[in-house]
Amino acid sequence: MSTDVTDLHQEFGEERLPPGQRLTESFPVLSKGNTPNVDDGWTFSVTGAVDDEREFSAEEFRALAPETQIQDFHCVTGWSKFDCEFTGLPFPELADAVGVEDDATHVMFHAHDGYTTNLSLAECDRREVMFVWGFDGEALPADHGGPLRVVTPHKYAYKGAKWVKGVEFLTERELGYWEKRGYSDSANPWNEERYS
Repeated sequence: MSTDVTDLHQEFGEERLPPGQRLTESFPVLSKGNTPNVDDGWTFSVTGAVDDEREFSAEEFRALAPETQIQDFHCVTGWSKFDCEFTGLPFPELADAVGVEDDATHVMFHAHDGYTTNLSLAECDRREVMFVWGFDGEALPADHGGPLRVVTPHKYAYKGAKWVKGVEFLTERELGYWEKRGYSDSANPWNEERYS
């Protein structure tokens, strides 16, 4: 059973399709570099301002509290794809599993290819932010970030790291890869926050 969260846009803007975006039926592939080869025996680490720093095996991670959602996906380059079916772990479930300390304010996502991206804890702490391993009933393809990526339907997609290998809970803001290079830190598609 899937949860449809495509009405999320009502929190940010009147139109489902953010301004400056065009709708596509395809799912274009955009990455900062080559697709890394991630072993089937991948692990996921949680570090920083948490009660229980730990490393999950792939099996442990997928068993936490999986959910399937229908979401929209917005790329900063100007395209959007509606009704993506993603299966994965909602961010709040991970936060509950490790216990977030009171002084945590931000989250840094770390990927196997060296990519990083950041969000405030408040922006992460919603069920629509997911660590996904499934897309449209199949395993998430490697070129789309499989075996595990983050999706952030309320942000441009560069806030959703592909090939994610862990998260770090921070007590102050740090900028990620694209944010250091002039992309917007807030990345709100309905305000067209593409660049800082």
